[in-house]
Amino acid sequence: MPEGGALAFDFGERRIGVAVGDGLLGIAHPLCTIDTESNDERFARIAALIDEWRPQALVVGLPTHADGTEHELTRLSRRFANRLKGRFALPVWLVDERHTSLLAESLLKEAGLRGRKQKPVLDQVAAQAILQTWFDMRGETV
Repeated sequence: MPEGGALAFDFGERRIGVAVGDGLLGIAHPLCTIDTESNDERFARIAALIDEWRPQALVVGLPTHADGTEHELTRLSRRFANRLKGRFALPVWLVDERHTSLLAESLLKEAGLRGRKQKPVLDQVAAQAILQTWFDMRGETV
């Protein structure tokens, strides 16, 4: 696992949650949600985040069915990860994200956010869970 910072992404067709963390400390934090369907806007926002945070690695959540079989969003997430690697020349890791949305909802409920109040931050907290999982055990490289 590369030393230094990392950015993680909870990829969605509409929204992408982003988290940041420090590999030396092994602690992830929610950062922002990119809410646009325009690929040009998405990658411009990601480029700005990479420029600001200077990560040593990028981490993308890989969604699958509960039994681990792949579906359409799995394919789109892999494509997104490959595009990140091609555009930014950084190591990109894939992390199983099967339970991160449930974990994110649980964390937000504990923080007193329920229902619609969760929506603006749910994706970035899911990205935080993805990154924390990566810190806890290395994922699959792209």
